[in-house]
Amino acid sequence: MKALRFNQHGDPGVLAVEELPSPRASANEAVVRVFAASINPSDVKNVEGRMSQTTLPRTPGRDYSGVVIEGPAEWLGAQVWGSGGDVGFTRDGTHAEELVVPVASLHRKPANLSFEEASAIGVNFITAWCAVVEAAQLQAGERIAIIGLGGVGGAAAQIAKRIGANVVGVGRGAHSASAYVDAMVDSQAAGFVDEIRSLTNGGADVVFDTVGGSMFETAVHMLKVRGRLVEISATDRRDVTFNLADFYHNESRLIGVDTLKRDLVSSGAMLEALRAGFEDGSYKAPVIAQTFALNDAQAAYRAVAAGTKGRVVLTPQSRA
Repeated sequence: MKALRFNQHGDPGVLAVEELPSPRASANEAVVRVFAASINPSDVKNVEGRMSQTTLPRTPGRDYSGVVIEGPAEWLGAQVWGSGGDVGFTRDGTHAEELVVPVASLHRKPANLSFEEASAIGVNFITAWCAVVEAAQLQAGERIAIIGLGGVGGAAAQIAKRIGANVVGVGRGAHSASAYVDAMVDSQAAGFVDEIRSLTNGGADVVFDTVGGSMFETAVHMLKVRGRLVEISATDRRDVTFNLADFYHNESRLIGVDTLKRDLVSSGAMLEALRAGFEDGSYKAPVIAQTFALNDAQAAYRAVAAGTKGRVVLTPQSRA
């Protein structure tokens, strides 16, 4: 089978398609023929050498969808999807024609999603699920402010609305209306924190900050008493400051989330929890901006590194 490989870190030029032996499954594993595998910014960072846990040589890629071709009889021919914080880093990843996964990680993809759409769900929606459902434990009727409505923030807004929360989006400049956001606030406008506190009746129950860094110092002021602040990033800087007395007088909670700690099995359980929302139309798959054959993976990685709007997907196997 063909697989994308890198033997050293660097820009996408270090990636090459190699011919490898087809994988075989052990008693607790299955082999998936990969029909689609999205490329995440973390995959680009992985190739660049910014993920210290990665061992080389390695096949990158976290998200996938495809069909089971080897494993337990009840799974043969099943259309599945998956993702993991281990795959592509400490075990070979999804940017290949075939992939070995634990049987316990197998879950059927939503019937109404194409393989390309299903492969583009993983990292964004799993991160949002970890933040909104697991970490913040958002409840119906609560108010959540989401800083940054990119892939993860947009997924978080969808999850929050399905839970029954009131959603305030926070971003730079003007934003178009969204069915998943009750109000939008311009983070570049004067007094925008006061506007958020007004919209959330004195402060948000949950603030989900997808930006981090210097925005953290603003995010803590958006919280109501006993509010929960969830952080997943440190975009412009890692070291931040805030008034500790104000923080504990407000009885605020600070929670960090790192989806690289969720392997294929635990990530698969989250995708299974998300499946009903896609099948009933509560959640929408992201727009697929471009698809590339495996042989064009360098160009695909460069597109993601350049900040292409929408998802970039590799299609390792033909479905003809």
